[in-house]
Amino acid sequence: MAPSGESAENSAEGHAALLAEKRWLKILAGYRQPRAGRSAFELAVTVVPFVLFWAAAWAAVHYSFWPGLILVVPAAAFLLRLFMIQHDCGHGSFFARRGVDDWVGRTIGVLTLTPYDYWRRAHAEHHASAGNLDERGVGDIETLTIAEYSALSRRGRLAYRLYRHPAVMFGIGPAWLFIFKQRLPFGMMRSGALPWVSTMATNLAIALVAALLIWAVGIVPFLLVHLPTVLLAGAAGVWLFYVQHQFEETHWSKEPDWQFQHAALHGASHYDLPPVLRWITGNIGIHHVHHLSSRVPYYRLPEVLRDHPELADLGRITLMESLRCVKLVLWDEQTKRLVSFRDAARLAAVR
Repeated sequence: MAPSGESAENSAEGHAALLAEKRWLKILAGYRQPRAGRSAFELAVTVVPFVLFWAAAWAAVHYSFWPGLILVVPAAAFLLRLFMIQHDCGHGSFFARRGVDDWVGRTIGVLTLTPYDYWRRAHAEHHASAGNLDERGVGDIETLTIAEYSALSRRGRLAYRLYRHPAVMFGIGPAWLFIFKQRLPFGMMRSGALPWVSTMATNLAIALVAALLIWAVGIVPFLLVHLPTVLLAGAAGVWLFYVQHQFEETHWSKEPDWQFQHAALHGASHYDLPPVLRWITGNIGIHHVHHLSSRVPYYRLPEVLRDHPELADLGRITLMESLRCVKLVLWDEQTKRLVSFRDAARLAAVR
């Protein structure tokens, strides 16, 4: 039986949209080749300032110049940028030589307190299933539908509200994640030896580096400088990951409707940051393009928007607009958008 006029039209539009989204994969393949010199330069201009700001913050503590502790802020910014390089290494897109990328990523992981091979595997699962309601759980911020939240017990709803509270999400959460959770391969305890080897080797390297620094500068100055540096960088990293997927018009769907290309383009935002923040965050705000082709080096993502400006408006949110994303906590399967607890209660009352 032939489809009706309206359904046939919708089917044709959907097919055309799918073909257009697949076309981007071929286009973006032209941006996947990194430039070795540029990659080395990006690494140098991130490592050197991080070391200098960290040392300057320590010197301020050593000479009791307490206002100098403000230098942990730029130190944290460059530590965040180091994590973005580690992130590209995990995708094999920084030097495009797997051995080099892996060892650069593992070395940076000692500074970011992130076991590289364990994180790389979890992050790959996130990329493979982002926006898929049937595949939530690994590398994601937990997101419930309105129906799922309503079906919880009172204790379950309270736990979810606490989890999604900004003080937990961007305060307690990063401390728990980077200082404690990543010391064991949670979520991959039965996934073979690699997550364990990666995590334990990183823990050992962290302990050795920390012991060396404590011997050189003292335990109190070390904690006064490095602890806030890690926590600030971690909070900023969690915020970026949050905003890049937790915005009102993001995309979630179930099988068989879920399509990788559509979820990448519409389930990740274009977080349009000011130029300085864009540089510090390694252009990770161009997240929809990154999800569509994770092998594009971060320093080539602006080239994509320059050459294909039609991508710039997809999922675009500004810095000020992103502040409103904090209250978006539940997925409404009927309106296909993220809503607040208050909006969810209002919708439930009228349905």
